[in-house]
Amino acid sequence: MTEGVGFLEVYGLTAAFVAADAACKAANVRIDAFDHNKPANADKLPVPLLVLVKMRGSIDNVKAAMEAGAEAAKKVSGVATTHVIARPQADTEKLLKINSLMKK
Repeated sequence: MTEGVGFLEVYGLTAAFVAADAACKAANVRIDAFDHNKPANADKLPVPLLVLVKMRGSIDNVKAAMEAGAEAAKKVSGVATTHVIARPQADTEKLLKINSLMKK
């Protein structure tokens, strides 16, 4: 079975933790990584930090988790974007391992 990967980009670290918790409680997914980005227009955002929550599981579980995570994050600070890749190609898998939070 090929897994899907979900991207849930939210405003702020607190919203990311709340979203990840809700996602994992709603469906059988695992959190692959958190990543962060401070965009050029950060001053105009509700929270000046975007956090990307990457999650994996079956496609149906990822979709359910993304919905639950997005609803939870909206109650904290909001959602910037969401996306699901049903079956990432091998070359895409290499890119999915990039994570700026793990840089030393």
